[in-house]
Amino acid sequence: MMSDSILLLVLTAGVLVASFALSPKMTGVDGFYDGKNLKGEAPGLWTLVLSQVTTWIFARSLLTAAVLGFYYGTPGAMAYAGYYFSFLTGGMIIDRLRFHRGYGSIQTFLSDQFGRTGTVCYNFVIALRLVSEVFANLLVVGIIFTATFGATLLGGVFGEAVGDGGGLAIVVLALVGMGYSMLGGLRASLKTDVLQMLVFLAVFGVAFIALVTHESFDLGAALHAEGTSGALPGWVLLAVAGLQVISYPMHDPVMMDRGLLADRKTTAWSFFHAFWISVMCIFGFGLFGVQAGMLAEAGEGMQAVWARMFGPWVMVAVNMALIVSAVSTLDSTLSSASKLVVVDMRAMPRTVMSGRIVMAGFMLVGLLFCFFGTQDLFGAVAVSGTASMYLAPVILFSLWGGVRCVPVWSYLVSFVTAVSGAVLYFLINGKKQIGLDAMAAMGVEHKYTALLYICIGVLVIGCGAFAIGARSVARTRMA
Repeated sequence: MMSDSILLLVLTAGVLVASFALSPKMTGVDGFYDGKNLKGEAPGLWTLVLSQVTTWIFARSLLTAAVLGFYYGTPGAMAYAGYYFSFLTGGMIIDRLRFHRGYGSIQTFLSDQFGRTGTVCYNFVIALRLVSEVFANLLVVGIIFTATFGATLLGGVFGEAVGDGGGLAIVVLALVGMGYSMLGGLRASLKTDVLQMLVFLAVFGVAFIALVTHESFDLGAALHAEGTSGALPGWVLLAVAGLQVISYPMHDPVMMDRGLLADRKTTAWSFFHAFWISVMCIFGFGLFGVQAGMLAEAGEGMQAVWARMFGPWVMVAVNMALIVSAVSTLDSTLSSASKLVVVDMRAMPRTVMSGRIVMAGFMLVGLLFCFFGTQDLFGAVAVSGTASMYLAPVILFSLWGGVRCVPVWSYLVSFVTAVSGAVLYFLINGKKQIGLDAMAAMGVEHKYTALLYICIGVLVIGCGAFAIGARSVARTRMA
């Protein structure tokens, strides 16, 4: 009988082969960068929905939701699910940007409002976002295969962050994912996303049924669970998500790119359906962590509890859900990276070859990050989300509010404040002395409480700078 480890390899190989088979070889730039088919048609509603969902339910998100549920109970799982309200705010951003203001990209809007400074700051933030997505999803794959095969592959290459056994899996997945992404760009990503989402729903469905039918599972108890470390940090993170969800979608080029492809009605419905499907999937996966936290013995980790709860075949389904989500996110991230550099930044000729070169570059940088990575997957989300908050006043004042007289210095104050806040949380999360001193100055003991204070400060200073700047310009014009 086939072992669970061999089955995992076979299923992973099957998904990768099928993705290659489905990926069209695009020779035209419209398909490669804009996702159009050979007839020049935009993707349909459910292609967009499934693509949005599978690229946002990435491996890091699933594992993070489970980890937060394990440590902080249902509030932890709710906190991460809260980030998926970004589909609602993202839909509002796209609708205002495209159909009210007539802009074809975020960069065009920012350039019109704040000149070159607007686009340089934005491109810097989303480039970091894209690199972190490549790195984080490769890291999750490395963790899975390390746990499955142990220290047998590429011993010592990736060090403690991944574990020896996941090195080969990271390299293979990186090469294969990059390979079929290079064939078809965004069009390939859209087509393969549909297959990968259907596979994800199937394997996740099997795992979820196994969870809710397990003899130890009680929905009422799970919804009131407080995790192994107490529920308070989970509630704090839910508040953080509520603050970051305003700006979070605008700094995610994968989501924004998919909002620029279809007509207004199709686009609006795609964001709405992606919202509720994603929230259900993320919270459902978070329940795996919540249940593990309820059953964990002293010093026992989440994955050890899962191994004790479920048989090997259920664990294969769980791991496949993570791997499929990682694959689907990698191709979408690479296609957005190529569009960023070639189309939006105009740093290279608008050719398919240019896009393929960019994809290779971003994949290489993501691989390099795996040498020095951390297993604190939420840390990357928190840092990225904090940096994105510089866009909150841009959205509230310039996009939704229609304020057209905000000076560049206000934009720079918001940007510098948000990036400084992100760096500060990075230092706190890494337990660097500067970060620990900052926590002491804030009078807090938990890093998530410090994160909440940082987010409030970033939002207040950024919005204050915009309000003061807009008022000063208005007074100058009146004078």
